[in-house]
Amino acid sequence: MLSLRSVTKRYGALTALDGVSLDIAHGEFFGLLGPNGAGKSTLMSLAAGLRAPDAGALTLDSVVITPADPAARSALGLVPQSIALFQELSAEQNLHTFGRLYGLRGAVLRERIDEALTAVGLADRRHDPVKNYSGGMQRRLNLIAALLHRPKLLLCDEPTVGVDPQSRNAIFDFLEQRNREGLTIIYSTHYMEEATRLCSRIGIIDHGKIHALGTLDELLTRLPFDEEIVFPATPVTAPLAAELGAHGALTTLEGRHHFQAATGFKLSAFYARTEAHGLSPQLFTAARPSLEAVFLHLTGRNLRE
Repeated sequence: MLSLRSVTKRYGALTALDGVSLDIAHGEFFGLLGPNGAGKSTLMSLAAGLRAPDAGALTLDSVVITPADPAARSALGLVPQSIALFQELSAEQNLHTFGRLYGLRGAVLRERIDEALTAVGLADRRHDPVKNYSGGMQRRLNLIAALLHRPKLLLCDEPTVGVDPQSRNAIFDFLEQRNREGLTIIYSTHYMEEATRLCSRIGIIDHGKIHALGTLDELLTRLPFDEEIVFPATPVTAPLAAELGAHGALTTLEGRHHFQAATGFKLSAFYARTEAHGLSPQLFTAARPSLEAVFLHLTGRNLRE
């Protein structure tokens, strides 16, 4: 459905996207995962036709996406990172305004507004000014405003920023249902749990490049270890650290030790070594590596501003 071919975008000396090529299939729920400043929002703005690339091309069902031509943009919906609503208007008035901009009129528009407000639990607040809504309610309204014209592709640029858990789950349920009905979704986020739950395929982006692409199982193969063992921040002696370091990576993060066993190192050997140093097996939890482990392995652990 959506194709990017060697897309580059610069802002002065900053290269926000650097030769990105990507294909999104019809009906896919694709996750764009990356730290702050990775290039996610720039990619979304180019896909939405809000900006033009400096090099390369984007097409939606073989139609070139450009700011000058609205033909491709009429087939997509955009949920921007910042709330894009008229604060003084009610939810119903906001949707009526956006619906008219999409060319909807009369009974069709009224019916779609009713369906949309009911779907996200806002029907009983339809006449209230948006400025009186909670952040989660505004996010849900922001979402349905992008879907009134029944687009083929929905672009969601970090749509749950500042949202309470209940509203976040409501947004997830809503998007999953729309995807089951055939809507193609591109979802950018820096939250691992969102990408893990929602996305059938994930692209990890950093410094304007796609560093890994695939299903969760495929991404996990990028790790240099098969198992991860987590245990409390119990003092680890230098001899034990040396023994474990010879068979994997031992790190401490947020008050817990993480041992990432090298391929072929048996867990029974780990338990034998730690027990010989006086540590009970009950301290340890073995787990399948997570998307977070892949993300940190590829993008690093340094804080981003």
